[in-house]
Amino acid sequence: QVQVVESGGGSVQPGGSLTLSCVVSGRIFSTAAMAWYRQTPGNERELVAGVTNGGRTNYANFVQGRFTISRDNAKDTAYLQMNNLKIEDTAVYYCHAKPKYSPNRYWGQGTQVTVYS
Repeated sequence: QVQVVESGGGSVQPGGSLTLSCVVSGRIFSTAAMAWYRQTPGNERELVAGVTNGGRTNYANFVQGRFTISRDNAKDTAYLQMNNLKIEDTAVYYCHAKPKYSPNRYWGQGTQVTVYS
């Protein structure tokens, strides 16, 4: 059974940094494309960053140069390093896993990131 578990959220002031982690169990990680999404109340979930199983990355324009997505296949873990956080980055951040040879998609439960002044 596949489980996706995020951690690392918290509260920081503008300009601060946080690193989110996403551990995936169920032996799918090495072939899965991983992504981070975020959602605020009343809005749809939006893509923040993604990394393919081959290591190719893509980012939303609003995080370019500030966030870095990475993965460690030995630990079945994806990361989102968030620097120079802004108040508008406040959201629940979700990890998403899409195995290469399966139509299934898996979501974590979300982790809250709050940037306050």
